[in-house]
Amino acid sequence: MTKDSDLLTLTKRDIARLERQRQKEQQAISPKKDSWFQRLKEQHAESKTRPGPNGWRRAAGGPVGYIEPPFELQGTTVQACGYFPFSVGAGMPVIGAPLGYHLRNRSLVCADPISWFLHRIISNPSAFILGQPGLGKTSLVHRWITVLADWGVIPMVLADSRPDYVPTIRALGGQVITFAPGQGHLNPLDLGPLVRQLNDLIDDAERKQAIEEMSQRRKALVSGLVAMFLERSLQPHEHTVIAQSLDTMDPDLSHPPVIPEFIEYIQSRPDVLRQALLTYDDDHAYDERVRPVLDAMIALGPNGMYGDMFSEPTSEHIIPGQPVVFDISGVNENNAQLMSAVQSLCWNLGSAAVSAEQYLAAAQGRPRKTYFLVMDELWQILRASDDMVRFIDRITRLNRGRGIAQVMITHTMNDLKLRSDHLTDIAWGFVERAAMTMLGGLAEGEMGNLQEVFDLSRTEIATLSNWTGEAPVDPWTGKAGLRPGAGNFLLKTGKSPGIPLHMQLVDAELDTTDTNRDWQMVD
Repeated sequence: MTKDSDLLTLTKRDIARLERQRQKEQQAISPKKDSWFQRLKEQHAESKTRPGPNGWRRAAGGPVGYIEPPFELQGTTVQACGYFPFSVGAGMPVIGAPLGYHLRNRSLVCADPISWFLHRIISNPSAFILGQPGLGKTSLVHRWITVLADWGVIPMVLADSRPDYVPTIRALGGQVITFAPGQGHLNPLDLGPLVRQLNDLIDDAERKQAIEEMSQRRKALVSGLVAMFLERSLQPHEHTVIAQSLDTMDPDLSHPPVIPEFIEYIQSRPDVLRQALLTYDDDHAYDERVRPVLDAMIALGPNGMYGDMFSEPTSEHIIPGQPVVFDISGVNENNAQLMSAVQSLCWNLGSAAVSAEQYLAAAQGRPRKTYFLVMDELWQILRASDDMVRFIDRITRLNRGRGIAQVMITHTMNDLKLRSDHLTDIAWGFVERAAMTMLGGLAEGEMGNLQEVFDLSRTEIATLSNWTGEAPVDPWTGKAGLRPGAGNFLLKTGKSPGIPLHMQLVDAELDTTDTNRDWQMVD
């Protein structure tokens, strides 16, 4: 047994000393009112009503855990003084389709012609892309098509000759219209079912205006095709033959004839054409006046070298409200005349469908749809027909009032040098009027008047030239990588300093943007 005398006995002094020690230890653990822990709690409570330096610290607030430091550089006073006023300001506005990163400060670059136009950054919804082959022009357009389609814009690729855009349009659930020898028919005298619906407009004035506009479009289209096959401009009486025949055969565009019927009508020597051509009872004079038009139409018809491509009813019309692409890759690209005729027809049909839809939307009191026209390989159509140069010129001037945005793509400014100085000036005007211009790699001899139009600096010119370099070859594998300028663009809006950016693709885009899919070879 343990005796009581053996137990430890604390004196009152010892108890008081231990109590003081316990209170000190507890005070060391418990924060004071003005401690850092208390201040942190107060800041946390305050951040529920106002954002802190890292954002909102509350439920669904999403404060950032890491703030990227700003881009910095160091230099002597002699060197750094050249950076003021600063040529590169703060981060760009996050408006438009995300493209990639800024080549200088690595910030995100967002841009597309429609979003920038709606936010009044640029004055009209148009873009022009220039750059040597293989540097990413098509990939950039794919990005715009995909993002804008998700935002409710309807992309229209009206002549895909490679084809580059068919996989993307098909992935978007759009319409692929295949047209080539042995694959479908397109009647150049039929502008489509939307145009025929214009006859149902209730207001007489609106109906007359719409039908007249479409009638003029069809006359211009047929005249352009005839001029293309005659390889010269039409005489006034030849325009009269085409216009009078179309007005008589199909005045309201509700029953479009086919080319064989058009030829047969002219050959029948109707009185209305005799009087218009001032030939009256002289059959020989009449035949001489209409012979060039007949020659061109016969070449387009079933007895010409293209068979029934243009002489049968259209096999597939544009479905309104859906992304659409005309796949003309089956057309022989070495036949410049046929390729130009097909491109001219597809672009005219697409623009007519857009204009007709705008009339119908206004009559039905519903919002108009916004369309994004893609005009790739622009050089082909510009060099084939003077009328197509003027047709594209009208689109670039009138697109803003019709709810149409467009992007034109070609390789260099040399592609816009046409058979006459007047046509060259018109074509160069396409670039000048494009509110947004994306410049890829270009040699100095390929820039044309870009330096004057956009006030390119010596640094910008050198940068564009450097992007044209060839891809380096790995000495161990013998394989070449990407060209140094692949995916790089200089975004210009007027004479302001350009924005150098790198177009960054995501994995989901690799299949649809592969323009070398025909080169799948076994190693």
